Amino acid sequence: MSLFKAREWWSTKAGVDEEFDTGCLCVGDIDNRGTGDKIIIGSYHGYLRIYEPHPTKTEDGWTGFQAQDVLCEMQLPLPILQVEAGLFVSGSDSVHLAILHPRKLSVYSLLASSGAVSYGAHYQLKLVYEHNLQRTAFNFCYGPFGGVKGRDFLCVQSMDGTLTVFEQESFSFTRFLPGALLPGPVTYIARTDSFVTVSSSRQVECYKYQVLAVASETKTKEESQNIKTGKRVAVDWTFGLGEEAIQIMMTTFPQTPPSIYILGERNIFVLTEGGKLRMMQKFEFSPSCFLPYTSVSEGSINCLVATHSSSLMVYSDMTLKWAAQLSNIPIQLKVARINNLDGVIVTLDEHGQLSCCYLGTDPAMFTVPSSEVREIDYKKLDQEMKHLQEIIKKDANKYSVMPSLSKSDDDISIHVSVPFNLDEHSRAAEVEIEEEDPIPSITVKIQLKCKIHVNNVRVNINVELPLVASTNTIKFSSLEPGHPGEAMVVFYMKHTMLPTDLKGWATVVYENTTGAPRVLQADIRLPIRLVVKPCFPVKNANFRITIDTNKPPVNLNDLFPDLLGENAGGAGNALGFRYYGLAPVITVLASKTSQRYRLQSDEFEFMWLVLNELVTRLSSYFASHKQVDFKVSYTGDLPLQEYFVIIERHFECRLTDDNLYKLLADRAAQFRAIQRRLLTRFKDKTPAPLINLDTLIDGTYRQLIAMGDAVEQNTQVKHQMAVRLSAATRLLNLLIRLWQDMSEEEAAVLEATLTPDITESISKGWEETVDASITHLLRTSLSKSAKDQTVNPSPLTLLKDTSKLKKHITLLCDRLGRGAHLVPEGSAGEAARHGETARKAKSAIDSTHTDLGVPLGSKFGEKKNRHRHEGGDLGALRVPTDNKLPPLGGSTGDMEIRKHHTRKDIPDLDELGTDSQRHLVNGSELAGM
Repeated sequence: MSLFKAREWWSTKAGVDEEFDTGCLCVGDIDNRGTGDKIIIGSYHGYLRIYEPHPTKTEDGWTGFQAQDVLCEMQLPLPILQVEAGLFVSGSDSVHLAILHPRKLSVYSLLASSGAVSYGAHYQLKLVYEHNLQRTAFNFCYGPFGGVKGRDFLCVQSMDGTLTVFEQESFSFTRFLPGALLPGPVTYIARTDSFVTVSSSRQVECYKYQVLAVASETKTKEESQNIKTGKRVAVDWTFGLGEEAIQIMMTTFPQTPPSIYILGERNIFVLTEGGKLRMMQKFEFSPSCFLPYTSVSEGSINCLVATHSSSLMVYSDMTLKWAAQLSNIPIQLKVARINNLDGVIVTLDEHGQLSCCYLGTDPAMFTVPSSEVREIDYKKLDQEMKHLQEIIKKDANKYSVMPSLSKSDDDISIHVSVPFNLDEHSRAAEVEIEEEDPIPSITVKIQLKCKIHVNNVRVNINVELPLVASTNTIKFSSLEPGHPGEAMVVFYMKHTMLPTDLKGWATVVYENTTGAPRVLQADIRLPIRLVVKPCFPVKNANFRITIDTNKPPVNLNDLFPDLLGENAGGAGNALGFRYYGLAPVITVLASKTSQRYRLQSDEFEFMWLVLNELVTRLSSYFASHKQVDFKVSYTGDLPLQEYFVIIERHFECRLTDDNLYKLLADRAAQFRAIQRRLLTRFKDKTPAPLINLDTLIDGTYRQLIAMGDAVEQNTQVKHQMAVRLSAATRLLNLLIRLWQDMSEEEAAVLEATLTPDITESISKGWEETVDASITHLLRTSLSKSAKDQTVNPSPLTLLKDTSKLKKHITLLCDRLGRGAHLVPEGSAGEAARHGETARKAKSAIDSTHTDLGVPLGSKFGEKKNRHRHEGGDLGALRVPTDNKLPPLGGSTGDMEIRKHHTRKDIPDLDELGTDSQRHLVNGSELAGM
């Protein structure tokens, strides 16, 4: 066998920069003149072209493409996915053209009118009818569905594998194929009246047309899989391919058995009509398309197979008979009869190169390179493999998957300037907070400097609620070196909500000179006085936290000079703060003689931001005075019981949300059922009584509206509780970090495990995520022994209650208190603090309860928690109204009285005793707990 070159008879390039794919080519006598086949192609750019080649033989060869070879060229408004010619119009024996668009199926006729010049007739397309598709189309097939005579019906397959059948001008039905995920090639078998397709599970599936026609009507794919009454769509037979299918075709040639040809990625399969394998052939090349056609030999079928190496293989059954070299890589093949010339091979590639060729004997210049044959030395290969494995293992920890990029590699640098003072005149707009004083705002300057010219730079501003920014996106069309881009962004508190984080982010997105996307981010640290205002401190509070330091106490007036307000000029041992729009007061007390500071408030989670600000300002104060050995610690009991109360209330909101959605779904199903019954009675020709169906549907509608309002109200409460839970989690993490003197690495692990980021979900929420994270820690780094270590994760499912989560949080704190570490010992910062942490943990454990059933510090605030839990059971439609934030309280007269008596009412910390001897619950003292 020799490798020859296919002889080119006629060719042309269709369009410029257009794209084509399988289905964009078909041949047929579309003008119904009986002069032979015409070539029809459609592109993804919407261009439709019809050709009738008329090459003539000259001394230099064939004349090739001429202008009169184009019968019609038309641009349609939509991309063309597939073109086919058939009997698509009822009452007509003429061939018409069917064109598939993404959302439309159109049928056209080609009309000819006599021309006034020598070039012949003038052709134009006329729309006969069209169907608008409900789903995005992928491909279609046609045939005499149901055994009709002289007509072709259409079957469109959508991107989700749905089949929609049209009986020419009329819509017939839509069916969802069972288990369909992605579409595949589809064809119609007339002898068995069935459709054959290849599913995304890589198996051939056959469906009878009658089975599809009589199946029960469903509105969604999920309903079609869960039909309990009526008929389902059932597959007739299946055959496993094991690879993706490129094309599928049905052959019904005379003197040969009907066969289903399927071209795979590396094989060609031939099946019988019943799904049995007749024969198959494995290729040593990658095929691009194929075309079975009739053979001159009785009982055999020829098949053209095009490859990605620009070769055309001719098979007789599964025997290679001929091979020829092509000038392009075809995506579709056709065999046509053009100008009384039979056997013309029509090829189309993805760039629009259209060629008509035949098999000749001109030798091709392409030669197959000879492969080097050598004996395999297995011992040498084993040694080389071991050497490579050693290199991989040695360098595994040296290199990262992502390239390391330093700041010097960035073409843009971002600078954020946060002023010390707030805006003199507030620029807050559309504020929802009810407050007598104006809500403050601060204007931040963001500056971008570039090293080279950069275009299309976008800056995204993000900040945590209730804080908002005056603009979320800043765009720069271009930046030049030496001319930095600047923008002023105003931040202020807009919503009546507890703030949990004062940090914002400025993210810069641009493309560098190579076209690669780059992202830069800078933090925006906003001052606490943007959300907090000074007020008079209070004497009694429900919750109190005391921290210890190793340095003499600092006057609070020196720590908070910007938040003194009417407390300016005082002794400096007591300050009060209040969030804008919220009533609870956070009081900060400083001891006169000891090295302790105390925070107290009526709400536990409200103390987070103030405590964090106090620790930060204390560290900055002593660092500015060159005292680097300053340390803050927490030696009291962890307030786990107060934290568990907030977890319970957040979880109750989630359970209420789940119950409301279930009830809403039930009432919606009831409403639809009543509607169907009413519609049946209204359609009945014989009047019948409504038997109170109108009253029932009116009551159901009212229930739907009421439950919708309840869902909306509970969603708002759940969001408020999520914010409070986030603040409480941040507060607990800070106390644990101070309690155990954790390093930055351990603090990062703790925050990733007991995360303050609350996810708003019913099935997989914060409780499930944190429980799984803590369980993983308890089974790995915090396990008691190597036998207890396991890394098998459990699936995340909605918890029945929070008892398991609370137990795991208690175990986490208990093992940390016993000297366990969140990171392996020996890492940076662990060896230096190991001895001190162990001694402090031992003393803390000896002075607290060791029973795991009672968490550390669980007695702290127990009475108040029990009071909050009264009436905690939720009804079917009740929303926990006690979850709302407390309203602003206190009149002007009360404030004046408090102003005159507050200083003498604030006790010193030395008068209250230490936390290990005395605990305060709801303002009362319980000694010896």
